[in-house]
Amino acid sequence: MADKIFRVNMTDMTTAVEEVPVDWLGLGGRGLTSAIVAAEVPATCHPLGKDNKLVFAPGLLSGTRAANSGRLSAGAKSPLTGTIKESNAGGTASQIMARMGIKALIIEGLPEKDAFYSLRVTTDGVAISEETALVGKGNFAVVESLGRDVGVLSIGQAGENRMAAANISVMDPDGKLRSLGRGGLGAVMGAKRIKYIVLDPAGAPKTVSLVDEEKFKAAAKVFAKALHDHPVCGDALPNYGTNILINIVNEVGGLPTKNFRSGQFDAHDLISGEKMRELIDARGGKPRHGCHPGCVIQCSQVFVDKDGNYVTSGFEYESIWAMGANCCIDDLDIMAEADHVMDDIGVDTIETAVTIGVAMEAGLLPFGDGPGFLRLLGEIEAATPMGRILGAGAAITGRTYGVTRVPVVKGQAIPAYDPRTVKGIGITYCTSTMGADHTAGYTVATNILKSGGFVDPLQKEGQVELSRNLQIATAAVDSTGLCVFVAFAVLDNEAALPAVVEMINARFGISLTIDDVMELGKTILKTERAFNQAAGFTKEDDRLPEFFAEPVQPHNATWDFTGEEIDAFWNF
Repeated sequence: MADKIFRVNMTDMTTAVEEVPVDWLGLGGRGLTSAIVAAEVPATCHPLGKDNKLVFAPGLLSGTRAANSGRLSAGAKSPLTGTIKESNAGGTASQIMARMGIKALIIEGLPEKDAFYSLRVTTDGVAISEETALVGKGNFAVVESLGRDVGVLSIGQAGENRMAAANISVMDPDGKLRSLGRGGLGAVMGAKRIKYIVLDPAGAPKTVSLVDEEKFKAAAKVFAKALHDHPVCGDALPNYGTNILINIVNEVGGLPTKNFRSGQFDAHDLISGEKMRELIDARGGKPRHGCHPGCVIQCSQVFVDKDGNYVTSGFEYESIWAMGANCCIDDLDIMAEADHVMDDIGVDTIETAVTIGVAMEAGLLPFGDGPGFLRLLGEIEAATPMGRILGAGAAITGRTYGVTRVPVVKGQAIPAYDPRTVKGIGITYCTSTMGADHTAGYTVATNILKSGGFVDPLQKEGQVELSRNLQIATAAVDSTGLCVFVAFAVLDNEAALPAVVEMINARFGISLTIDDVMELGKTILKTERAFNQAAGFTKEDDRLPEFFAEPVQPHNATWDFTGEEIDAFWNF
């Protein structure tokens, strides 16, 4: 079964199944969403207007038995940043779409009627239905009503109200939620008046076809072994989740605390991965959990309350940092409750928690006020005037309240690593085509965890090259459907990357080389940058906020890159 493009026009309520254009045949995931957005979306259009398009695409390896290949990419022009955007998440949708032969789902136009709709996608096409019962409900109510035999993409109240911090939820194998979190793509789905999308795989094969089954099997085995054998992928992440990083990043002085005033948090032990594991074990939660079928790293977990009741899963380091050290909240139970609420109403946990940190800076509530944090989430859910400001993200909130200490790049909140102490990630924040995004080029792996060598995080030397190489590689990996955490094994095990290329070759019967894959990464970055330039962005947008010139303790480090040094990133 040849893959097809499924297209939905919400203006005239028509749908179509199309052949895949030749130029898109070799693309998947981020490579495909960015190519489609660049080709079909006017760069200067309003992100919530009729000309923006929302694109979903599984990766090149999605639907196969390759370990950790269940990431789904979503792309559009971002209402948060105004740049091109790709966000990816686990859950079951990517593998289901691949099995159904859907190369990409493109949603365009805006409906004339003031109503919400649902989409039901089958192997034959897409049906549009008016939706009333679930409008105004949270994401948990949506996934619980639709059953576990289908894939589900959904927005909560924040997306319905077109808030720029809104995410798109993806149902996971347990009927819970994963998030296409960053960049406000939930607001784009809300603008198109789509409450949820059901992916019904009835009649689809159980797995995608492979041109060379034996060659694929052999490469997949090598790749899975590389993940199992790596100390981060096979030990640290499965046992403590990504939150293992709290104590590590605090130790090196890179844990942004109290809206980036310090690099260390006195109460780090109380919010650490070790403490979280202790609570999960004592309460009967689940310390290991995969966010999609075929995940062998299993860095997710199920966090339960004192009575053993489910609270949240996929309780990630960046979310815990943003609520914890950044807002000076030291209670994991309050943070787990907040994580659940943010998943339900459908907002990006990083953007929202950093926004509330800015609200604390503005004096709306004191740092450390956990109950106050939950109260502000209620304002977002109810879409009160204050809730709409907070739901618009950190940059708008800072501007509204006259705050100058606002940690954003291109309008997107800076995540969990201080760029003065971990300088490589600062280059990534500046130069990412999508605003501040640690996953765009995760130099923390080399700067702190010493994967793929070591570049001193406090020195400028080597950081631009490190970020460039990792951003190119990441753009390519994001096109495969593989989880970004496979990067640790890829950086340290010389068999891992060739195995990935071999799996792609066996899947499609082609003969890519590693150089070909790296060229794909370069092409993706250049395509995305060209879109941004056409939208009006310049090199002056590739800069950190001026308060990063202040020294941060414990190393008295400052952000000391010149504009010329940052701009050298694009010399490829």
